Amino acid sequence: MSRGPARHFDLDPGSSFFGALRLSVYLGVTLALSPLQLILLLLRVRGRSLLPRFYHRLCCRLIGLDVEIRGRISTAIPTLFVSNHTSYFDIPVLGSLIEGSFVAKTEVGSWPVFGWLSKMQRTVYVDRRRGTTHRQRDDLQKRLDAGGNLVLFPEGTSNDGNRVLPFRSALLSVAEREARGSKLTVQPVSVSYTRLSALPMGYGNRPYLAWYGDMTLGGHLWHFARIAPARVVVEFHDPISIADFRSRKELTQHCYDRVSTGVANALHGKT
Repeated sequence: MSRGPARHFDLDPGSSFFGALRLSVYLGVTLALSPLQLILLLLRVRGRSLLPRFYHRLCCRLIGLDVEIRGRISTAIPTLFVSNHTSYFDIPVLGSLIEGSFVAKTEVGSWPVFGWLSKMQRTVYVDRRRGTTHRQRDDLQKRLDAGGNLVLFPEGTSNDGNRVLPFRSALLSVAEREARGSKLTVQPVSVSYTRLSALPMGYGNRPYLAWYGDMTLGGHLWHFARIAPARVVVEFHDPISIADFRSRKELTQHCYDRVSTGVANALHGKT
């Protein structure tokens, strides 16, 4: 998976030994738990949604992601969590807190390792080409009607960690429908990477966490593993529904405003 040239980093390159150790243990845990999750999926038991939370929580500790939670996580079932998207690190961070599945672009399913992991968490894949919106909405609706929470990244791509890209209202079209006989609960979520190696996260060091442009996945993960740990602030904003707004466009703008403000406050040390 190539996403292009390496970026400039301000920090010392870190320890290759500890980087290799972190990645080795992470891979070992993944290989050990994957067969168990596969069995749970085949048997369709409740543990199939609980094990991923345990796995992501453990992986956050192993690779050096210290998660700080702000606000309260929606307890409504189902809930559509709407978050900004900075990196593939968002997956273990949010996965450690939310019992649910992610919405991802179709090509993620073919990625090595991460594609397999996404299938283990029952990821809903969407094709973002024009003319497929109706089918995507139906696929999401089926999962919500079954009582499954979903995590959606409406930017449509990852950002550079310094700002939140505009949200695409088409990706929130499922919010216009009812889920289990009532308006779907939507909760905006801000994910911000604020500290790296116990130091405030400066502009020049955001590429250690943010994955964007043409960065390579393997190289990016290796850089971070050598310089970890990092602090991540996850803020859950007040839940809402489409009934609170005049249109999907207004709902989308509200989510964007809450998420972008939350990110800006966290990056500037505000609470």
